[in-house]
Amino acid sequence: MSRFLIRRVFGALVILLIISAITFGLFYAIPRDPAMMSCGKNCTPDMLAQIRHNLGIDHPIPVQYWDWLKGVFVGRDYGSFGNCNAPCLGYSFANREPVLGTILDRLPTTLSLAFGAAAVFLVFGVGAGMLAAVKQGKFLDKFASSASLFGSSLQIYFVGYIAMFFFVAKLGIFAQPSYTPLSEDPVSWFSGLLLPWLTLAIIFTANYTRMTRSQLVEQLSEDYVRTARAKGLSRTNVFFRFAWRGAMGPIVTVFGIDLGTLIGGAIITESTFSIQGIGRLAVDSVNKSDLPMLLGVTVLSAGAIVFFNIIVDAVYALIDPRIRLA
Repeated sequence: MSRFLIRRVFGALVILLIISAITFGLFYAIPRDPAMMSCGKNCTPDMLAQIRHNLGIDHPIPVQYWDWLKGVFVGRDYGSFGNCNAPCLGYSFANREPVLGTILDRLPTTLSLAFGAAAVFLVFGVGAGMLAAVKQGKFLDKFASSASLFGSSLQIYFVGYIAMFFFVAKLGIFAQPSYTPLSEDPVSWFSGLLLPWLTLAIIFTANYTRMTRSQLVEQLSEDYVRTARAKGLSRTNVFFRFAWRGAMGPIVTVFGIDLGTLIGGAIITESTFSIQGIGRLAVDSVNKSDLPMLLGVTVLSAGAIVFFNIIVDAVYALIDPRIRLA
């Protein structure tokens, strides 16, 4: 297990390095000058040159990338803009603040959105899939399959706007989506995120229902399950001890990817509900040509996905004894 984790962590670092380099290079295909945007209306050539020097964008692209990479480990001095201590992900072109501090300010919002939605769609999706597999061919199975097919065809922005129109503006059942820190007011935290949680759950629950049902139906037809039944084990014991464990592996894998993606920033969801999280920060960074902020968000998103993939592989081995990690 330890060798596996070391290999995966090393591979994750290489992946993040490649992603950051690609993002850094693609940014310069945008025909916008971040120094000009920071200079203001009364900009002079001397002021523009000084800003470029302070931001470090007066060097060749490979040198700029090396300076950014070095700053992650040892920090970086941005002249009149300020000093960025390690780990330094850069200094925002737009708000002239360290990137890491801004990301950490937005991160609790995205974490609340991601984990709350994940709890809802995992419980309902897996539960509905298990019920459909047990009642295979009956009304509940057909209803769950039809509902999941309908749910998977919906889009978050469509469901979100419809839900806000009816349940917030017209009926007043839900509060206006917003984020309040859990430590300040748990009730406002819950009520402000409930509608986004349910909206995400509608989309994701459909996928988990179909996946859970198909995996369980396949496992229930396996020889080892039939053998366990022939030996006299109860139906419930066979279902949870054998079929359920065999079916959970692929579901855990997909769940890890989905959770990592949500933590990396649910861009459409946050934009739909005007929630100021990591996803909304990424959109604003693109609109403002803020390379350091965009690069920091991209590395965070990729890191979250890679991290949860490593966790998923380890959990996979615990769930299914047929899997061994070298």
